[in-house]
Amino acid sequence: MTTTTTMTATTTTAMTTRTVEYRADGLTMIGHLALPAGVDRRPAVLLGPEGTGLSDVERRRADALAELGYVALAFDLHGGGRYLADPEEMLARCLPLLADPDRMRGIGHAALDVLRAEPRTDPDRIAAIGYGTGGAIGLELGRDGVDLRAIGTLNAVTTGRPGEAARIGCPVWAGVGSLDPIMTPAQREAFTAEMEAAGVDWRLTVYGGALHAFHHPPVDHPTVPGVGHHPRHARRAWLDVVDLLAECLPLAGDPGA
Repeated sequence: MTTTTTMTATTTTAMTTRTVEYRADGLTMIGHLALPAGVDRRPAVLLGPEGTGLSDVERRRADALAELGYVALAFDLHGGGRYLADPEEMLARCLPLLADPDRMRGIGHAALDVLRAEPRTDPDRIAAIGYGTGGAIGLELGRDGVDLRAIGTLNAVTTGRPGEAARIGCPVWAGVGSLDPIMTPAQREAFTAEMEAAGVDWRLTVYGGALHAFHHPPVDHPTVPGVGHHPRHARRAWLDVVDLLAECLPLAGDPGA
């Protein structure tokens, strides 16, 4: 059973944010929940972080989604809201996780339960957006048959167990850098073949000249090879995410709402 506990809260004229505590993967997770202004139910977005874990980057993106009018939960990967700046520690945690779809699904389901339990959330209108490992978790929720309105990933064109992509019942958008040495052309081809064979409504955007995690602002610690910020494509990728949500998870007053 998933439980949530409010730890801290911050309110602005436009939105409210708070941290939420819950259990997943044998750990106490601390996520960041951002609520739009008002008291009515709104469509919601589950936001997954890169393999390094939840950081201010994902918190700010959740806040930006709340400013647009969505309920948004940026979820924790490593327990305690930890951010793994050491590349070796990050890989030691993430590589076994990425090889275990059931563990990824468990982390995703626990966070999704928190988001669905929020009174402001419309539980029938939820999308999953993720970066790197967080994006792979969103895809696994889709392969597990979770009722989502959209799945969007950056740096995560991961494939799943044979046949399970057929359970994905929503549009999938994926973005990747053309020079990403982690999500290679072969990996991209395998992902698109899986989506095509499953009959998924899918799109892939390749950002020319971009490396892995190109959307993430520069960091002041070592990274794995092939990681680099691309400011222009970072802006474009965010607009692509917002466009996906506008299409598949329109707000009241938007076309298709």
